[in-house]
Parts: sequence; structure tokens; C-alpha cells
Amino acid sequence: MKLQEKIALITGGNSGIGLATAKLFQKEGAKVIITGRRKEVVDNAVKEIGGEAIGFASDTSNLEHIDHLYAQIKELYGRIDVLYLNAGIAKFEPMEIVTEERFDELSNTNFKGLFFNAQKALPLMEHGASIIITTSAAAQIGSPNMSVYGATKAAARNLARTLSGDLLRKGIRVNGISPGPIDTPIMHKVGIPEEALDEVKEGFAAENPMKRIGTADEIAKAALFLASDDSSYIAGVDLAVDGGLTQL
Repeated sequence: MKLQEKIALITGGNSGIGLATAKLFQKEGAKVIITGRRKEVVDNAVKEIGGEAIGFASDTSNLEHIDHLYAQIKELYGRIDVLYLNAGIAKFEPMEIVTEERFDELSNTNFKGLFFNAQKALPLMEHGASIIITTSAAAQIGSPNMSVYGATKAAARNLARTLSGDLLRKGIRVNGISPGPIDTPIMHKVGIPEEALDEVKEGFAAENPMKRIGTADEIAKAALFLASDDSSYIAGVDLAVDGGLTQL
């Protein structure tokens, strides 16, 4: 029970990596809070997680939603021990067709939302707390059609490093998790035609040193490590969970 009685907030905890992590954190003794943009999906995820899990419909790119979220958590629990900033979106497009609307959508969710969630959560966090940020292998690799997405994830990676420098004096550790291609529902939302999705997954697997793509459970285990005291002497890292894609 590595997170016994810890209060853990997971943004984007209603599906994929976030949901897998919420289930594992709950199993390890945490009181889990998840967020997602659609109430029905959040409510279904809470039932799936079980235990004392609760959920809030909250858009991580909306500052009013962020303020309301932390006001509710303060009233319910008074603190946050683990903050996993996982909510994000992925859209892959050639740079020639990227619109300002798309640029702002990715930037607001994948970077601005991370920063202000961390800022608003900070008054509820004490010595020994942990912040984890989902980055991406795309932050390190110049992949076609990922110009804006990759840049927002590079910003997220730098945020994990700079916030770590800011918050270590408070005894709060900040680290990133950098997934490679992971088989989650987000694969259906990135702009790849459904009929080409299996072929794309096979391509990702063929390019990976392990010759496969990862699972949400594998990312969840890395998140548990960074959330728990097992990583008590680790700060500012970007833990690559990518089958060696960015390391070999």
C-alpha cells in the first residue's frame, strides 16, 4: 500500500493512462480524485475505479474550472499529496494546415492548463508531496505532423524541470513521465483515419526497439513509482517509458 491515505488528483483520469493510474493508485491505498471534460464519462470512470474515488467534470484549459476544482478539493480534503497532471490532447496535422484555433487548443490544454493546475494546487500541497507531469517522446523526436503537439510537450517537459527547481525548497518533488506510443483511446482522436489505425500501430511497433507499443498499465506503474516514497531522491527527471525509443 504505497499510497496509503494519500490524496491523489489525476487530471484526465477518466480514460487511458489516467484511468489506469487511478485504478492502481486506489489499489495502493490512495483516495483518488479524477477529472475529465464530460460528466457522464467521469461518473462511469469513478464507478470503474471503485473505493472512495470521486470525480469532477472540469476542463483543464479553463481557468474558472481550475479555480472551482481546487476550491472543492480544499473543502473536501484540505490537501493534495499527489498531483498527476495527465490531461492532454493530441492532434497530428501537417504544419501547412494548422489553424490558430488548433494551435490555441493544443497549447491551452497541454501547457497553460498544466501550469495553472500546478499553481492552484500548490497551496494544498505540503512537504513530501509529489507532482507528476505527462510529457511525451514527441518532445524529443522531430516527428512529421507533430509540430505543435511536440512543442507543447517539450514545454511540459521543461515545466517539470523548472517547477522542480522552484518547489524543492518546499519539499515538493516534480517529475515527468515521457510515454512513447501507447495503445489507448487517444489513438482514435489524433486525426488518423480509422481504416489506417492498425497500420499506423504496426508502424509504431516496427520502429520501436522492443517491437511493440506500450500499455496504459505500464505508464501507471511508472506514475506510482514517482508518486511514492520509492522515488524519494528523484526530482526533475523525465522518465522515458517508451520501449527505448528515445534512448537507443
